[in-house]
Formats: sequence, structure tokens, C-alpha cells
Amino acid sequence: MFAVSAARTDEKDPLAGLEAGERPEPEAPEGWTTVTVRAASLNHHDLWTLRGVGISQDRLPIVLGCDAAGVDEDGNEVVVHAVIGDPAAGGGDETLDPRRSLLSERYDGTLAERVAVPRRNLVPKPAALSFEEAACLPTAWLTAYRMLFDKAGLEPGATVLVQGASGGVATALVALGRAGGYRMWVTGRSEEKRARAVELGADAAFEPGARLPERVDAVMETVGQATWAHSLKSLRPGGRIVVSGATSGSVPPADLSRVFFLQLSVVGSTMGTRDQLARLLTFCEQTGVRPEIDRVLPLVEAREGFAAMDRGELFGKIVFTP
Repeated sequence: MFAVSAARTDEKDPLAGLEAGERPEPEAPEGWTTVTVRAASLNHHDLWTLRGVGISQDRLPIVLGCDAAGVDEDGNEVVVHAVIGDPAAGGGDETLDPRRSLLSERYDGTLAERVAVPRRNLVPKPAALSFEEAACLPTAWLTAYRMLFDKAGLEPGATVLVQGASGGVATALVALGRAGGYRMWVTGRSEEKRARAVELGADAAFEPGARLPERVDAVMETVGQATWAHSLKSLRPGGRIVVSGATSGSVPPADLSRVFFLQLSVVGSTMGTRDQLARLLTFCEQTGVRPEIDRVLPLVEAREGFAAMDRGELFGKIVFTP
């Protein structure tokens, strides 16, 4: 079958290890099944893998990709949950299983014509969502859903700042937050991306580090070191930062005096459970909210999509169709 793989890693030139071509058909052990992929989406996780982060060299070559929607062996339209873990080991939450992994870390991923996954990882795809839309949800959108509706502890009407305006998680946060009744503010480096975030549903967009009209109830933080100080200064007393990534670095000054004096909370969030993915699909079906798709490319042109993400030249999700 045709697939896109990480053949080797290179910290400075991640695309150097990207290979597209024939790979063995997936084998489904007991409790697993095979899904014929109709659409798969790209995540920063795929670029990090090509840089050598979170992957051991003995796993290479490995098919990339966490997200997919397709058809299972019984002809059902499904969405693939990317977290491979034991819910029992995490007290019912597979993301807390210390041995968990994502597709494309220990097992071949979704950027292929077919992928093998545990049967429990399949969620029915609502007919109202296209395969391309559904393929955007299991990583970036599920991460945003959990940050907003589980970890943030907010009520509708709260004001939320999203650090960043254009990536998959950021655009998901804006769309989901707007549909959930929050007032959504974003920061963005370019005027064009700030304007597009407002078109998507953000109530206001600011330059990075800008002084805000008022302090916010929560900050959704995926950037890390470059925005951390601004995130802390933007919170009202008792406010909360929800952290799901640190693309610019993970060791910013903690500013502990501000944290304890203003009684701020810092909460970590990783992905989401299979049940949360099912609720996210229902939320999209019921509200009409849909992922912002930057472009749809045939899988044979995957390098173009990887290059665009590496350069930061995207707004929303990049989707591949085998």
C-alpha cells in the first residue's frame, strides 16, 4: 500500500527523512482491526517525529500520522482515536496510562491507504461530517475540546485568550469557544492571520505581547516560552492557564510570585479520551461547527503539506486524501 513515512530523523531539516512509497499492508492482532483511510490530517507531531522527538531510532521507518477518518472492515464510517492506551491503567482515562502512545510513535500511523488500530479506538462518524472534516478532529480539535470544556473550568460568557491564531489547535479553540458561548481573544504575529481569526469567530485579535483591554478568565497556551510571561500577566486574579504544548520552548521563567499572589492555576492537558472524541463529534454535528481546512492534498503530494507546516504557511488544518 502507499504510505508516507519517517525513514530517518534530522533535527534541522525534518523533511530530509520524509519518504513516500510502498509499505507492507497493516496486520491487525487480536482486538485490532483495519481501517481504509478516506482522509487523514497533518499535525505538528508529525514534524516533531521527523526531527527525532518522541521516537526511538529502532522504530524507523514508521508510517506518520495520528488522525484519520475512513471505513472499517464491516463497512462502517468511522473516526480513529489516536491514543493507544489502556483505560483501566489510567482509571478510565487512557491518556493517563503511563505506557500510552499515539499512532505513529510505536505503531504505524494514518498517512496511508490503510491503518491498523484497536477496535475500541473507533468512533462512529456522523453523516453530517465529511471524511475530510472528521479527519481533523482526533488530535488538534480533541486537544482544544478538552482544554476548553474539561480543563479550563469556565462557564459560558467567560473571556478566553488563545496564544496564537492560525494553527490547528488555535483555530479549533476559537471555533469551539465561540460555539460554546465564550468570548474568544487571540494573539497572532501577522495582521492577515489576526484578521482571519476574527473572521473565524474570534471577538478580538492582538499582536503578541499586547496589553489587553482587560484581564481574562483563562489562557489557552500552546506556544510556551515565547508567550508565557504574557499569559501570566493577562490573567485575572484566580485565573487559569491551560497548557497543551510548548512549540517555542518549555523552560520559561515561572514567575512564581505572581502565581501565588494572584492565586493563579496552571493546568496541563494532553489530547483527550475516546469518549471525549465521541462527544466532540456530537458537538460538531449539533452546532454546525466545522474545522477550518487550509488545504486538501492527495497523499502523493504530502511533502507540499509538510513544507507548508514547517514554514508556518497555513491557517487551520492540512488534510491528505489517499
